[in-house]
Amino acid sequence: MTAGANRLVTLGVKGGPAVRAPGAMPTATLLELDGQSIIIDSGLGVTAALVAAGLDLRRLATICITHLHSDHILELGPLIHTAWVTGLKTPVTIYGPEGLSDYWAGFLQSTAYDSATRVEDEGRLPLPDLVRIVPVTGGPVPIAGLRVTALRVSHPPVDHALAFRFDGTRSVVCSGDTAYFPPLADFARGADVLLHEAMLPEGIEVILQNTGGGEALRAHLVASHTTVDDAGRIAAAAGVGKLVLNHLVPVDDPRFTEDMWRARAARTFAGPVLVGRDGMEVLL
Repeated sequence: MTAGANRLVTLGVKGGPAVRAPGAMPTATLLELDGQSIIIDSGLGVTAALVAAGLDLRRLATICITHLHSDHILELGPLIHTAWVTGLKTPVTIYGPEGLSDYWAGFLQSTAYDSATRVEDEGRLPLPDLVRIVPVTGGPVPIAGLRVTALRVSHPPVDHALAFRFDGTRSVVCSGDTAYFPPLADFARGADVLLHEAMLPEGIEVILQNTGGGEALRAHLVASHTTVDDAGRIAAAAGVGKLVLNHLVPVDDPRFTEDMWRARAARTFAGPVLVGRDGMEVLL
């Protein structure tokens, strides 16, 4: 890993909260751009993945959350708490949809005994004093040093799901979870990298078999997520430099190889395509 460089690290690339051996972990991404380290989503496993990527947890400062599904926020509280007991003494700002404050209040309540003990016995700053939550509905996001914008995307039944764009010396767009959403192409216009969720349609039956899901799950997957072909269409319409496939559905079945993902994306996007893997580093 090349900590300190402009890079994108796909810490966890699995769509959905289930974990199966030897599969990938749920969604989390590290963006390091122009000296800033930004965590995008905090699914299960994010803390260990950040340490493996070379991030000093004491430097944790900025987190962006795309929406409130558990595969994107389950380890948000534990990440911040672990950074705190590692030695974090500086503020952390979390940007994301309405409801984050309720999540954070619930986490603080669940760890109130431990946190109070550590403040009294170890002399730590109170954890609530270090964390600020900034609601985001779309438009400019006030992250110093970069030009950051958010776009509200379509991810039913979630009413408030976001894509983020980060512009500095390089430009990176993260789709978040979304159905095929043509306005995202305008939002991502000319970006160096588009990190876009992707689903293989032929994998839906496998997902239903693995989870015991029925027609309701099938309907959710079709209505709420983007096929790999359509992710390629967004990348092509936006004229991005590179497409990185993320939040892969399915990701843990060996019958669906990286070559299959790339071949499907190539039907609609002629540029470079990378299939996300846990811990994969993309230099910007």
